[in-house]
Amino acid sequence: MQSPVFSKQPGSIVYPLDAVEKNREVMFSCEAQGKPPTLYRWKLNGTVISVKSGGSHYSLSGGNLRISHLNKDHDAGTYQCLASNSFGTIVSREASLTFAYLENFKTHRRNSVSVREGQGVVLLCGPPPHSGDLMFSWIFNEYPSFVKQDHRRFVSQETGNLYIAKVESSDVGNYTCVVTNTVTKTRVQGPPTPLVLRSDGVMGEYEPKIEVQFPELVHGAKGSTMKLECFALGNPVPSISWRRVDSAPFARKVDTRKVSGVLEIPYFQQEDAATYECVAENSRGLNTVKGKLSFYAPPHLIEKPEDIQKSIDDSLVWECKATGKPKPSYRWMKNGENLESTEERVQVANGALSISRLTLADVGMYQCVAGNKHGEVYSNAELRVIAVAPDFGLNQLRSQTLVKEGGDVLIECKPRMSPWGVISWRKTAEPLRESNR
Repeated sequence: MQSPVFSKQPGSIVYPLDAVEKNREVMFSCEAQGKPPTLYRWKLNGTVISVKSGGSHYSLSGGNLRISHLNKDHDAGTYQCLASNSFGTIVSREASLTFAYLENFKTHRRNSVSVREGQGVVLLCGPPPHSGDLMFSWIFNEYPSFVKQDHRRFVSQETGNLYIAKVESSDVGNYTCVVTNTVTKTRVQGPPTPLVLRSDGVMGEYEPKIEVQFPELVHGAKGSTMKLECFALGNPVPSISWRRVDSAPFARKVDTRKVSGVLEIPYFQQEDAATYECVAENSRGLNTVKGKLSFYAPPHLIEKPEDIQKSIDDSLVWECKATGKPKPSYRWMKNGENLESTEERVQVANGALSISRLTLADVGMYQCVAGNKHGEVYSNAELRVIAVAPDFGLNQLRSQTLVKEGGDVLIECKPRMSPWGVISWRKTAEPLRESNR
């Protein structure tokens, strides 16, 4: 006999809608060990899914959930697997289903952009409706002539816009934004934007004007690669440099030789959290922009509850602790539902669950859930509460006790039993009653 324990849990899925398929379908994995055999249910956004056999939109294969004829309006959301047997129910971690797509640009023409030679310019991309990460590039005049990025030209991977710090006569021509969805691998091109030179003279020198800047606060996940963009227009072409405001040196993992318009920090850690400053400078002056990189980490359990067996009327204390930033909060579940007891004997505080005066109704599967805004982690434990008939096996009465006549004697009676029962005494065959003697 075994309570349910997950051996496979679902993972999040990003489905590329541009895939050419007659029957679009996905499958979420779920498998649990248990005796009696485990039964499965699934929830979408907290509501149990109705799974019917044969040709249904939802179907089960073991514990796995297959979703056929996908519809992004109805099927996108958060899924959870519930595994049950006679010992109780456990719920899996959350797994999301999202859809990646990239629509076409609207095909209307774009107006030409007219600038003086020596002036800076920004050409807007304006990507079409999409879901999923995008990658941007620009074609100059005709494919396959792409704009090469250097100290004078920059393509933002945040906005898709093309920035030319100082326009030269060789820059005149048509510019076309190319957008690639990194999930669906599809690519679309925008309408060309003509860049022309004005005939009323050349732009004089001017100090840097930072057009690409990172937010004042950027949240970085533990272990991720952080990229901060910074680029300025100016004449002469500004140089871009970076520094930490706390004057600490950059970690070795930051390749300062590559740093120009993008500061890249791989494998982001707590010590990389700081305020960073981008400095754009030329002979006419300098300009700066600052932003803070903050560190976050999803919860990680460091102390988990263990399966336990208790007697009726005993007390239970389960500890649950997790690391994470921000500091995780805790909730407890019983048999797949949030534990919201109105009884004083059931208390949850700082992750610990305590239950006093246990009853058979407390039996079941419990889960501690530690979460912050970056995720949740689950830990399972089974509580068994047993009733025990009176048993003197561990504390038998002594067969003979020697006492002094007129003295006092204490004969202990300590049977093992659950719940605690009524104890009575007999002398030979006669019941004993309390007296004042």
